[in-house]
Parts: sequence; structure tokens; C-alpha cells
Amino acid sequence: MSPDYRLYLVTDERLSDEALCHVVTQAVEGGVTMVQLREKQGKLRRFIQRGQLLKTILAGTEVPLIINDRVDVALAINADGVHLGQSDMPAEMARELLGQDKLLGLTVESMAQLEQAQSLPVDYLGISTVFATPTKTDTCFEWGIAGLELAQSCSRLPLVAIGGIDLANIEQVKATGVAGIALVSAICGAAEPRLAARELLARI
Repeated sequence: MSPDYRLYLVTDERLSDEALCHVVTQAVEGGVTMVQLREKQGKLRRFIQRGQLLKTILAGTEVPLIINDRVDVALAINADGVHLGQSDMPAEMARELLGQDKLLGLTVESMAQLEQAQSLPVDYLGISTVFATPTKTDTCFEWGIAGLELAQSCSRLPLVAIGGIDLANIEQVKATGVAGIALVSAICGAAEPRLAARELLARI
């Protein structure tokens, strides 16, 4: 069965363990189809512990757990895949370590990177950043809707859009034909993540 990228939750590392578990549990109940654990600043042991917490929550839900950046963490907890950035381990090496049965995603931040990625052993591409957002402070390129449409027309790989997407613009983003939409604040920052996920999913 091919992965369902439609509503892709990327976690906010500022959440406590308790809040993280609450958000992910509710978001999955609301219809989130994929969860990525992002821990940019934390220590390795904490990353693994939080990964194990989410693995327990997602057991039996058929929602894949993707680990951001760290192939070693994904292997340690037997996660469903890894999402790499441009400065992380090369995709070819990550695929060799992970094997063929794990999902592998890669963020692309320009048309040149998008074109280069077409020949890499990855399952999907994260298109970042669609709209400027406070959760991503190192934005070097803003795709916008026109950029997304161009990327979609040039890629053989499924695209997942991320950055500044919320209820106000999610339908416009989905209309470009992308396979999925990744969100942080729109779910992690919601008073009721379950309802937020449900409403977002209804728009796509």
C-alpha cells in the first residue's frame, strides 16, 4: 500500500513529553495520516525516548512514524522512515542503512535541488518553505503557490508542501496537486488538535 501523505504532522520540539503525546494522540484521532518527530536541539537520548513514546502511541494506527534528520534514531527505535534535510546524511547512504522497506523523504529548497533529487533513492520530497513561517527561521527560499505548481509539474516524486500552511490557504495549496501537506503550528498550536486536524483534512 502506498503511503498516505495527505495530512502530515511535524511535531513542535518545544512541547513537553506530555503535551507531545496529547497532540499526537488527538491529531491521529482527527485524521492525520503521517507523523514526523522533529528534535533539532535536543540530545540524542531524549530524541530516542520521545521516539519510543510516539511509537507506542502510533502502534496499531497504521500512521507511519518518520524521524527528522537522524537515521541512527530511526534504526534504534525501528521507526517507519526518515526525513532528511540538505545538510544531513546523503540520501544514497541513508537508503543503504535503512533498507528498501523504510520511507525516505528529502527537503528541497530550490528548483535546482528539486531537479537533482529526481534521481535519488527517496520516496517523496518536502517542498520548503511554501510561505514564510516563525517555526522555520532559516528559510532561504519561499516557493509560493506558483513555485509549488512549477515543482509539481517537474517532479516524478510525490511532493509534500510545508511552511506557513493553515486553514486560510490549505485549499489553495492542495489545488496545486501536491500529494501531501505538512503542518506544525496549525495542529501543535491548536487548542484542540483533534478538531484542528479534522477541519484541515476536510479542506483537502
